[in-house]
Amino acid sequence: MMNLNGKVAVITGASSGIGAGIAQAFAQQHMNVVLGGRNEQRLKEVASNIQEETQVQVSTFVVDVTKNEEVNHLVEFAQKQFGKIDVLVNSAGQMLSSTVTDGDVEAWDTMLDVNVKGMLYGINAVLPKFLEQSSGHIINIASISGFEVTKQSTLYSMTKTAVHTLTQGLEKELAKTGVRATSISPGMVETSMTESTDWGGRKKLEPKDIAEAAIYALQQPAHVNVNEVTVRPV
Repeated sequence: MMNLNGKVAVITGASSGIGAGIAQAFAQQHMNVVLGGRNEQRLKEVASNIQEETQVQVSTFVVDVTKNEEVNHLVEFAQKQFGKIDVLVNSAGQMLSSTVTDGDVEAWDTMLDVNVKGMLYGINAVLPKFLEQSSGHIINIASISGFEVTKQSTLYSMTKTAVHTLTQGLEKELAKTGVRATSISPGMVETSMTESTDWGGRKKLEPKDIAEAAIYALQQPAHVNVNEVTVRPV
């Protein structure tokens, strides 16, 4: 298993939910973390919780992933703070009105901008450095909705299908470079986005369950790329 001690991870969507859970789990593996998100107060709360429990270095950066320039600044900030970046976790996401028949164009635009373009901006920002150092790991948070479409999830599912396609293609583009790409597809996770959603009586996953999948992918030997992980509740 690869030792994660001292590695640096940049995590978007880190102010709550899966992103915050991943940040906390990474810190417990002695990784230094840069938390990116739009809500400065919540970012500080997550950072404070991490610092109370661990001895790692934690930095926060307010960022809107739909703006390419801001994402570039996030990555530049992390590079200046720590001198390197080893991992990017694209966790920022939006799940809004997703039926075509609703005609909610504003919601569609938001999901496309956050779930797809925001992810591309993050990848584009770190990739030159990862290729230069012949190492690095990109983790994209997808969803089982990218595999299974319901009549309420059309647009959201479309964006998560794009995440699968992006990660699979990226893995092929990055073959033999030392840079790895992983897509993690959670089932229903207990977050603010899903608190009003019924899951048929089954216990929802917790953010830490998704974090464990990310850690598993990171800990593999350098020649092993875990390209796709699906995590479902029992």
